[in-house]
Amino acid sequence: MSWTLKTESPFALDAVIDAHGWIQLHPFIQPPDRPGFDYTLRLASSGRVITCRVAPVEQGIEVTTTTKLNAAKLNAAESKELQQAAAWMVGLDLDLRPFYAHARGEPRLAHMEAGAKGRLLRAPTVYEDLVKTILTTNTTWSGTRRMNETLVNTYGPAATDADPAHADPADGAARHAFPEPARLAAVDPDELRATVKVGYRAPYIVALAQAVATGTLDLETLKDPALSTEEVRKFLLSIKGVGDYAAANMLLLLGHYDFVPVDTAAVKSVGQMWHNGERIGAKEVYAAFENWRPYRGLAYWFWQWD
Repeated sequence: MSWTLKTESPFALDAVIDAHGWIQLHPFIQPPDRPGFDYTLRLASSGRVITCRVAPVEQGIEVTTTTKLNAAKLNAAESKELQQAAAWMVGLDLDLRPFYAHARGEPRLAHMEAGAKGRLLRAPTVYEDLVKTILTTNTTWSGTRRMNETLVNTYGPAATDADPAHADPADGAARHAFPEPARLAAVDPDELRATVKVGYRAPYIVALAQAVATGTLDLETLKDPALSTEEVRKFLLSIKGVGDYAAANMLLLLGHYDFVPVDTAAVKSVGQMWHNGERIGAKEVYAAFENWRPYRGLAYWFWQWD
């Protein structure tokens, strides 16, 4: 089964994929032999775990399930859920034209509109993106990738279709969806620390999963475009394990662009460009992009550094 979702120009799927490293985090898979990406998800409407393919087509994207799954077609609820998930993952809800207009006069951002840049690949759920963001804190990117892959393959449900398309092209192993909140909620933090090697993050991840699983915390409400940036940021910062960096990263994924995810890379880049390599802090990073309100985070993220 396949569906074509129309996109508004400018839009480029490869620009979404290349915007940051999320494509390297399971359940995302970037096949080496074709454009687009694969993603394995559990459909909440039915509990079925499937892999979908998202590929570029003229004036849109095509969302396709595996060939074998066509024998058991998705029902209306499953179809709607899959299309909504795909649209969210590639940011079809976002209107970046105001930012493009602001960026036209800046040589280091002039590439944005021509390359249809600005959308960041994201997971279908805020919960998954938040767990992944926590896995990026105080570690290397290779560490984040390792922890995420182990988390998904250890606790995520396997695809329910035996089709070869559900195998990871890298090693042929079965694909897994991201672990459901209820699954991680039942894991002891010590077990998570031992199996996934997440260190101090273990109690934060388990507590987050428990809050989401019990309905105490409804992260998906953060997708509401009517919420202000400050409302979303306050909500995020109220969650244990989420600090200024993690909140800023999540804001970018949610389409709120006025906060910069300040880390060592941000401090180093801004220090070298505007402060002669001197040691600086978050205050100087924000000052460097002050004229880009309310797009400071987006301007920083896509800035062409020397």
